[in-house]
Amino acid sequence: MIHRGALIRMVAIAVVAAVIASLVAVLIRWLPESASEEMDRITFVFWFATIISIGIFALVAAVIIEAVWAFRVQPDDDTDGPPIHGNTKLEIAWTIVPAILVISIGVVSAVVLSKNANAGSDPLEVKVFAQQFAWKFEYPGKVQTEELVMPLHRSVKFEMQSADVIHSLWIPQMGQKQDVVPGITTKIVITPTRTGNFTLICTELCGLGHATMRAPVRVLDQAAFKRWLDDQRAAGAGAAAGAGAAAGGQSGGGAAAAGDAALGKTTFASAGCGGCHTFKPAGTDAQVGPDLDNLVADAKKAGEPEDQYIEQSIVDPEAVIVSGYQPGVMPTTFGKTLSPAELSGLVAFLSGKEAN
Repeated sequence: MIHRGALIRMVAIAVVAAVIASLVAVLIRWLPESASEEMDRITFVFWFATIISIGIFALVAAVIIEAVWAFRVQPDDDTDGPPIHGNTKLEIAWTIVPAILVISIGVVSAVVLSKNANAGSDPLEVKVFAQQFAWKFEYPGKVQTEELVMPLHRSVKFEMQSADVIHSLWIPQMGQKQDVVPGITTKIVITPTRTGNFTLICTELCGLGHATMRAPVRVLDQAAFKRWLDDQRAAGAGAAAGAGAAAGGQSGGGAAAAGDAALGKTTFASAGCGGCHTFKPAGTDAQVGPDLDNLVADAKKAGEPEDQYIEQSIVDPEAVIVSGYQPGVMPTTFGKTLSPAELSGLVAFLSGKEAN
């Protein structure tokens, strides 16, 4: 039987412990400001579980502190404690109550997972392609970009594939996180609730360039997003027409090379080359892989023409290993993931054939 004084002390201790735990929970920003409907639901689960945890913490803290104080050993007391038997009602209570709380957290989490996977009746479908160490996005109409742009208050359904190893897509303010696994298509839904600029992060260790595997994210209102998508489609059609004209021209070799170099500059960024290599024309200074400003000297050492050496280094990076660097670091998938135009453009850009 708990004495009245002990009960009062335990209640007081529980209140103090709950207040301290609540201040820690509230005053420290544990989660980023929400920018999606899915993140709102995830935040609800977080606080639901936090409130339950604070209650349990306060109760346990009160019992422990009271027990330590009330049943502490007195000085010079070497006697054994009195024999006691467990309290059956208490044991039943501390089994049933935690079980109910754990089940409630599980039910709430399951409901949120189900809702967060529901894309609704009219989602925007975006294909996501991940490779070491870059992201690519494809919108309806074959619009491809290295920047993720989403419309406000419309569900975006991502269908994701990886060319090499396991990656993971995560935009912190939007909550949802999903692995991108080679050989299968994984899916995730995000419904933005505010405009702004964000960052997409790979959260699965995917190699030496993992920390650089990020992509810019923009959320636009629906009218602005429509204009952006229309502009991208028009730009893509214009580029395709220009490439066809250059290829069909009898004396368009110089223009074609310049066009290739411009495409190569874009490909250099979208393929994530700057995450591992220094290359002054692209403004990158990473040191995971060889310095691309030294390609002429490296080609001479390998005894190969510069363009051939560059292309071989992209599609078969294990063929020639620059002194001081290890094999097995650079992805070997670019020969499959880059289109012939992107590959030739990248070679032109790296060899210095830039448009004036």
